[in-house]
Amino acid sequence: MKIGVFATFMSPLGTPQMVQELGRRVESAGLDSLWMGEHVVLFDETEFPYPGSRDGKLPVPAGGGLLDTVATFGFLASATTDLRLGTGICLLPQRNPIYTAKEFATLDWLSGGRIDFGIGVGWCKEEVIACGYSWEDRGERCDEFLALLKRLWTEPVASFEGQHFQLPPCRMDPKPVQSPHIPILVGGHSKRAMRRAAEFGSGWYGFGLQPRQTAPILASLDAALAAAGRSREDFEIIVTPNTADADTIREFADLGVQRLVLHLGSQRPDAVDRRLSELEKLVAIAGA
Repeated sequence: MKIGVFATFMSPLGTPQMVQELGRRVESAGLDSLWMGEHVVLFDETEFPYPGSRDGKLPVPAGGGLLDTVATFGFLASATTDLRLGTGICLLPQRNPIYTAKEFATLDWLSGGRIDFGIGVGWCKEEVIACGYSWEDRGERCDEFLALLKRLWTEPVASFEGQHFQLPPCRMDPKPVQSPHIPILVGGHSKRAMRRAAEFGSGWYGFGLQPRQTAPILASLDAALAAAGRSREDFEIIVTPNTADADTIREFADLGVQRLVLHLGSQRPDAVDRRLSELEKLVAIAGA
């Protein structure tokens, strides 16, 4: 099993020096990958609670915000050589799909094929609307955008006619280094997310799950893959658990999880030192 780390880079702690040094230290510690989430704007009040915390609030320091994923990955790619860089998740249905295809293809090109493209429909209604889209049809829009990205990443001349987006024949280069395209890892726990993963995904990404919660989701995923004429033989399972120790790693491995992306936690220097030491031990356990 491979072990990666999820780092929620936020200002003011996420300085250029901190980001660069962390990328290099994560790579030298033997971790497989570094992952980031995405929120372009934040709201003090939201209709739906953030699912990743007990109080329903996104844990952001006062006066701080999340660094942009694409810009940060470009910065990290130049500071590392082998570390994979993954989105956990890219909020695809609130983005422009043409720019998204271009940005991530360029990242893959410049990083030598080190990008993992985790996507999801998101939970923050206010953010989707602020980006110029409607909330209720974000799932349909996500599916269209995934189909469009695949065409732009693989076809010399790509075009698209959908309900939410139309594209006349055009060329987009450079193409991603990875073949046939950047791995698409679909996040979410709903039946629709399972279908989306089976139809478009190179894998599935689960966030905030422990083994007992993951097992029934994987059973649902297996059913969706079978309905699409696929299986887990050509499909990667990636999970970010809330906590993990040696027993947890073994339980996930027994479920067929190929990669765990563990939380970095606090970005304060002393906390980072302690956490990286812990993660190095877990990498050794996972590889044993």
